[in-house]
Amino acid sequence: MKMAKMLSVAGGLLLISAPAEAAEAEGEIGYSKGALGYDALVAGDNETALEQLKAADGVHENDPARLINIGQAYVRTGRTGDAAKMFMAAMNSNRSFDLLLADGSVMNSREAAKKALNGLNNRIASR
Repeated sequence: MKMAKMLSVAGGLLLISAPAEAAEAEGEIGYSKGALGYDALVAGDNETALEQLKAADGVHENDPARLINIGQAYVRTGRTGDAAKMFMAAMNSNRSFDLLLADGSVMNSREAAKKALNGLNNRIASR
């Protein structure tokens, strides 16, 4: 089973890949460095993150972790409509796996995408 670790950054979900036994590790484990735009997102370099995520270096284009991180970069750059599309694509992806959350809990990738979309909707509604 493919596992991923989520880290809350700037109120959003930021995914990194990590097998269950490497839950304490940081970065993109199981993916090529930069494939999920993790370091760039953490650094706040959203444009670099988008370049890395769009290149999809060894990552399936419908990988939920990739889609959610693209959505997070879009949120940060004001592209909320595009972000919502990415979160919905992750929710509806034929690829689904469990994510290990930063707090140690496990959530299905579809639920994580739904949580990100709900967070975006709440953010928009509170404006």
